[in-house]
Amino acid sequence: MTNSALIRPAWTPATIALMVIGFMAFWPLGLAMLAYILWGDRLHEFKRGINSKTDGLFANCRRASRSYSMTGNIAFDEWRQKELERLEEERRKLDAMRSEFDEYVRELRRAKDQEEFDRFMRDRNNRGPQGDEASQAS
Repeated sequence: MTNSALIRPAWTPATIALMVIGFMAFWPLGLAMLAYILWGDRLHEFKRGINSKTDGLFANCRRASRSYSMTGNIAFDEWRQKELERLEEERRKLDAMRSEFDEYVRELRRAKDQEEFDRFMRDRNNRGPQGDEASQAS
């Protein structure tokens, strides 16, 4: 999601309008939009946390089902178990890389926002008193 998205978890005219319309149409919709505006930026962390918890929960179920699905061929079962463990390790590595990438993107966005803010402050300070007097004269 980019910062230029029309509907993002921030107080933009579009999200405020959707929230008001939601309250007018059916109050839970307005409340849901308000929650999205306030806490929408935390959705990715929440989703990742829920996914990791359920993965841990269902990993126990998978282990239990593996013990019941033995073929009787010891060599095949050992090979299969090693392959499943290798795949699980690869999945953990991919999850770690995804987390690192998400952090990298978050840092890039923060740096971009800081750069835009610094540019705004430079422009504002460069205007000096002339810009303030012109706005007061109108």
